[in-house]
Amino acid sequence: MKIYRAKDYDAMSRRAAGLISAQIIMKPDCVLGLATGSTPIGTYRQLVEWNQTGDLDFSRVTTVNLDEYKGITPDNTQSYRYFMDENLFNKVNIDKARTYVPDGTESDSHRACENYNAILRAVGQVDLQLLGLGHNGHIGFNEPGDIFEKETHCVTLSERTIQANRRFFASEDEVPRQAYTMGIKTIMSARRILLAVSGEDKAGIVKTAFFGPVTPRVPASILQFHPDVILVADDAALSECDLPESGQL
Repeated sequence: MKIYRAKDYDAMSRRAAGLISAQIIMKPDCVLGLATGSTPIGTYRQLVEWNQTGDLDFSRVTTVNLDEYKGITPDNTQSYRYFMDENLFNKVNIDKARTYVPDGTESDSHRACENYNAILRAVGQVDLQLLGLGHNGHIGFNEPGDIFEKETHCVTLSERTIQANRRFFASEDEVPRQAYTMGIKTIMSARRILLAVSGEDKAGIVKTAFFGPVTPRVPASILQFHPDVILVADDAALSECDLPESGQL
């Protein structure tokens, strides 16, 4: 694992965007795995800026998103399809027919998961998978549990995750209780994984996930076994880790 220390959220976002940009430049028809939430917003903002200045071309890129709430429509302002459209897809020259998000409107969980697994097989190996990190160590919506789930599955969200997402909804009652998410095996199949983390509130879980034992109780800990993981985090998120001054291992 490589760990890059950034001064603050903006510096972390630029570093993460630079790594994604390098992937696109090296392989213009690459497959990117994308994440949602508050952390990658700055990264997407920087990618949009580089695209609009002509420095970055998304025209041949394919994307697959980690997850989507079950029971939510794409035009709902809290859906992850809407999030991706608003923060990236509508602002760059990407072919939206090649941007994939699990179908939250499919009520049959088995069908929804199998359909997304088929899409993932069809697009091929993800070249770079962007991840965020939940306070309880979840990646995608893979919550702490007894096993590492392998492929796309329907998950019941933990109370902590519901509370963390409540700020995006008018009330707690509106927060979906289930979601479709890529499984751990799928995430780990990516050629490279880029994990972006910011904030002092994530410092404890960063230390636990990457300097503690590998366990499904901390889903992100499995990333210790991946051969090519880059963690880009700001000073606050790394404040509990014993790292060289440079922040790079």
